[in-house]
Amino acid sequence: MTKTPDMTAMFKDVLGAFPMDNSAMQDAFKSTATLNEKLSSVAFDAADKSADISSAWTKDTLTRLTAMTSAKNEPTDYAKAMTEFASASAEAAAEHMAAFAEVAKKVQMDTVELMMAAGKDIKADATTATTKAAETVQTAAQKPAAK
Repeated sequence: MTKTPDMTAMFKDVLGAFPMDNSAMQDAFKSTATLNEKLSSVAFDAADKSADISSAWTKDTLTRLTAMTSAKNEPTDYAKAMTEFASASAEAAAEHMAAFAEVAKKVQMDTVELMMAAGKDIKADATTATTKAAETVQTAAQKPAAK
């Protein structure tokens, strides 16, 4: 019977010939975790502000509805109340939508800022890792030549 080759030993030998610096992977993981934390903070802040805007809009609408549905003396007062409610609701909608747009604009600006900073960090990390790898390969290549 033929003997099955030991693939573990073979991979160990191959990977041993190309030493890796795990600190680069750890640094990349830490950078990614930090970026995700900052992006999550931006998202949660936006969600909090959006919830506040929605809550204020709902309370405002309920207050106007309460005023509209109160008993009136004249039938024309009901039409007037409905008209005032519709007008105030349209105005409130424009104001609240503008507030939502401001939140979205801030999220966009914060996200672009974070991504630009992350890009610079990644570029610096990649340059450092490439330099270390080149030095390691050069050192490893010189060892057999020296023998």
